[in-house]
This record gives sequence, C-alpha cells and structure tokens, in this order.
Amino acid sequence: MKVIICGAGQVGWQIARHLSGERNDVTIVDSDPELVRRAMDTLDVQGVSGFASYPEVLDRAGAPDADMIIAATYSDEVNMVTCQVAHSVFGVNRKIARLRSQAYLTAIYSDLYRRDHMPIDVVISPEREVAAAALQRLSAPAAFDTELFIDGQAQLLGIALDAECPVLHTPLRQLTDLFSTLRVMVVGVRREGMLFVPDAGDQLFEGDEAYIFSHVEDVTRTMEVFGKVIRKQERVVIVGGGNVGLAVARVLEDRKSRVRAKVIERNRQCAELAAESLERTIVLHGDGLNVGLLAEAGVARADAMLAVTDDDKTNMLAAVRAKSEGCPYAIALINDPTLVPMMGALGIDAYINPRATTVSSILRHIRHGRVRSVYSIGDADAEVIEAEVLSTSPLAGRTINELDFPEGVLVGAIRKGAEIMRPIGKTRIDEGDVIAIFALTKDVPEVERLMQVSIDFF
Repeated sequence: MKVIICGAGQVGWQIARHLSGERNDVTIVDSDPELVRRAMDTLDVQGVSGFASYPEVLDRAGAPDADMIIAATYSDEVNMVTCQVAHSVFGVNRKIARLRSQAYLTAIYSDLYRRDHMPIDVVISPEREVAAAALQRLSAPAAFDTELFIDGQAQLLGIALDAECPVLHTPLRQLTDLFSTLRVMVVGVRREGMLFVPDAGDQLFEGDEAYIFSHVEDVTRTMEVFGKVIRKQERVVIVGGGNVGLAVARVLEDRKSRVRAKVIERNRQCAELAAESLERTIVLHGDGLNVGLLAEAGVARADAMLAVTDDDKTNMLAAVRAKSEGCPYAIALINDPTLVPMMGALGIDAYINPRATTVSSILRHIRHGRVRSVYSIGDADAEVIEAEVLSTSPLAGRTINELDFPEGVLVGAIRKGAEIMRPIGKTRIDEGDVIAIFALTKDVPEVERLMQVSIDFF
C-alpha cells in the first residue's frame, strides 16, 4: 500500500516508522529539508521537501498512485487544504487530518468534512485524545500508565512496585494459584531501565515497574494485590486552562459522582474563556508554580493534580511543587520523550505523552477490523496490539502453547464471545476472538506476521 505522510515531526515520524515496518510504500513530505533527510536516513521511506498543500509537491510524492494521505503538519489549515487537494486533484481514496483547533471540531459543523465539502475521512484531535488519556490516568491514580483495550473491558496498568507490595519475591506462576479468581496477567517488567517480558518463574522486586493486564472489574483488587491504595478522586486541581484542561474539567463536571475541580490558568483571556465555559468549576488566574495560588486552589487537600500547560518544564515543576505541598498524586503532560526518565527521580506519579496518544489514535483509524488498536509503551520500547483473529491467521485453531511466539511477546487478554479470559498455555485461540498482545518493539514485525495483518480501507 502507498501512503503519503505530510509532516515529519514526532507524530509523522512515528507513523512512518510503524507503516514502513509493515512493508508499506511510505513517502514523507515536509517543508524542512533537514527533517525529511532525518526520516530518510533512519527509516525505510522516501522523502520530498516542500509544502504539503502544493499540488506539484504532492505530485512529486506520488499522490496519483497513493492509497492514503495522512496530514499531520503543525498547521490545521495546511492539513485541511492538503486533504482537499489530494481528493480534488489526485482522487486519493482515504484522507486523515490532525486538527488541533477546537473551532473546527464543534459538532454542529460536522457536515464540513463530508466528501462533497471538505473531504476528510478521519479527523484526529490531539487535545481530545490527550484529555481522554488524562481522565484514564485519574481513574487509576496509583498507576503511572494505563490504557483500555477490548472495548473497555480490559485495562493495561503500569504499576511501580515499592517495599509495601505484598507479592514481592513471589514467582509469577504462584500468583495464579494464590489469586485464582483474579483475571490478571503480568506482561512486562522494567528493571533498572531495561524492559523485558517475564517468564512464569520470574519474581518481582522492589523498584520494578510492572505492566499488568486486568479485567476492568478486577482493577481495584489488582491494585490492592500489588500494594496500591485506591483513593476516590473528589478534589482535583488542574494547572492549564487551555483546550486539554478545559476538556478534562468539563468531563469532571458532568460526572454523576461529584468531583470538585479547580483550574489555574496563566493567560487571562484563556482563564476568562474557561470561567465562562464551566459552571461549577472555580477558575483562578495566575501562575501554576506560585505557592500562594496553589494553596488558594487547595492543592494540599486535593486528591490529584493535573499539569497540562503547553510547556513540559512548567508541567514537571508544577507537579513537583504540588507534591511538595502535600498533594498525593500528580500527573504531568510531557511532549519530549527524553524527559520521561526524570519522572521517577522527581517523584511525579504519571505522565501523558500527547504524541504517543495521537499516533495510537491515527493507527487505530488506519487499521480496520484486524488490528483494532495499537498502544506505544515508554519511548517506543514496546507495543500493545489489539486484533481480531482471522480464519487465515496462523493463530486460529491453536493453543498458546502450540504457538511459536518470540521471547518478547505475551498474550495479555482474550475475549471469546462476551467473556474476557486470562490466557493460559492451554487456551485455544479461535477465529473471531479478540486478543491483546504485549510485544517488545523488536518482536512487533513477527507478531504482525503471525496475525497476517494487512491494512484495509473498505
């Protein structure tokens, strides 16, 4: 399949990496020749330097033969025009655009993206995706990473293990015996910076970071088993009243279980807009790093603090300051993946990577039916792939023991019919089953080969 990716930033680069790894014909377009050169040097892709919205640039990129175009430049308007040109001039069948401005996303204007108007098949909103990710983090406050799979029935939890964890030094196979009714599977462990897939005989130690699949009904009990206390989120302080902060505050307002949220926003205009948009949420104008303002927002009494400004360092410092003032749980929005290793040292409980979230969202829309979802772990250290098993797949009709999975791969959850199961060696995988697989990055191509994954558009 031939794909044109417009924008060679972190989002475009990651999508190109995924798609080129699946042996697709990928061409990347960017106005910055250096970014194009970097993509061509590190990935198996072609590159074209120029403005993506220009017809002659798209022509050089191979638009007449392209099956799909993904517009992920920094400009919403360029992304929209690119999709229009790709449709009107070259007849590209499938068009995906990243749009950041909420003005383009209002439901009453949804007709804008019809094929006879502005022909965009899938609109991706990073702000909405990030807001959803932030709310997921709040739902599992003791986890540093979390994501839902299999239509929200299975949850991946990243849990940092401390000395109070009751299952330390216990072989994983014994956990199954000890908690036989608990639908849980340890799929990955990060130890001293190294991520690996554990065997049944491996033990967990203090300082490990464990990635665990759990049935959503068993999440609370799972957290307790791994030594984490679940606190009700009744008071939340949000630093940053932009699109992300506003979206989170709106959802918290609409919840049946009353959540008292307070928003701190530095920009006066944004603060006034947030105050007008929210009914029960108090909006404070000022610097989220100011101790006095944090005290006024009641950060010491808050159950969680969420830092979602557009500056990584501000988010990290605000989270550290909130922790120092007595807030038990702090989440920071981090765009730069190289800053993530500092989270633990600074005592920040969890982070959200908008680019990883956007990439996962785009890949979810690209892949129809077979691969339903892709979630990136850490700095692209591993992936969780959710897929439906096809009759043509080598997986169909065989037990897990019979399958020759690579060392860095583990099945985390299986849905048979309406039932979510904890996979064991003798579990048979059948056509129509939905499976969630944890795979180290080096083993992802082999997983996709086993699953006979191809990208569909129709």
